[in-house]
Parts: sequence; structure tokens; C-alpha cells
Amino acid sequence: MHTRFSLSILVAGLLSTLWAYPVAAQTYQIDPVHTSLVFRIKHMNTAYVYGRFNQVTGSITVDERNPARSSVAIEVDASSVFTANEQRDNHLRSPDFLNVRQFPTITFKSTEVRRVNANTVQVKGNLTIRGVTRPVTANVTLTGKGKNPQGREIIGFETTFTIRRSEFGIRYGLPALGDEVRITLSVEAGRQ
Repeated sequence: MHTRFSLSILVAGLLSTLWAYPVAAQTYQIDPVHTSLVFRIKHMNTAYVYGRFNQVTGSITVDERNPARSSVAIEVDASSVFTANEQRDNHLRSPDFLNVRQFPTITFKSTEVRRVNANTVQVKGNLTIRGVTRPVTANVTLTGKGKNPQGREIIGFETTFTIRRSEFGIRYGLPALGDEVRITLSVEAGRQ
């Protein structure tokens, strides 16, 4: 009985200490070499065609104790679009689609983060493509944490969500080229 009482006092003391001195939020820098941004769109209402963006940068602030204090900021080099077809890639960079000369970056900045379960948060934010900003909501799953060979703390996340390109002013080829674009983002980031 005495041991159980002492243990409960010890646990209560530890918990009060943890809450009194919360772990600070950690900021991670996105590793573009180990991050993938993939999209798919339906062609002629038949098959899906896949592409990717090869240059993704940004930062993620993670507050495990209070996810509402977490944040995400991502920047994509629009000219890094790649579909394994040079003619199509150049067309995607043109004013018909991304218009990369006038709008060189695609950005996302979170406005709200809330916990869904132990490994998933819901992230709301503003996605800007071609100078048009629209709200986006995505469930983001923690895929792992660890250390790289240099001893740096790393963390991984993945999300898949769908947008309508027409809402960003990209209407070329509709409806033969699908309006819905499914986006999958898998991020590895290193602690600053």
C-alpha cells in the first residue's frame, strides 16, 4: 500500500513537472532530396497520368504536446514539374497551365493544425498556385522519426488530398484533361 501511494506521488510530481516545463516546439527543415511531391490527373477520361515536382523546400514546426502550435510552410519550384515527357513538361510550364515565368513558386502556409489521433493531424492552410490562393484541408500522418547517419534528428510525414485545378485558374483542356488533381506529399525533414 505504501509503495503504491509513493508511486502515485512520484507520477503526479513528474506530470506536474512536465506540464510546468513543456517541451518546446521543434522546427525541421524539409530535405528536398528525400521529399516527394507527386500528382495525378485523368487523361481523356480514361487513364491517370502521373507527374512530380522535383524541388520542394520549407519548414515544419512540430509541437507534440500542443499540435495547435505546430505549423507548415512549403515552397515548390513550379518549373521543376516533371512527367518524363519534355514536350508535355514545357507545356505545363507555359501560360496554359502553371505559367512559371509569371508565377515561379507554388506555396502552402498552414493556418490551423489539430490532432486527429496519435499519429495524424488535420492541417488547414492556404495553397497558392498561379497567384490564386485557396483554402486546403489535409490529414497528415507521421510516418517516422529517427536520426540520420550524421546524428541529426529527422522526421517524416505523408498526406494525400485532392484539388480542382479550375479553382486556381487552370482551365486548359477541360474536360478532356481532368479537373481533379490528386496530390501526394511525402516529406522528410531534419531538425534545425
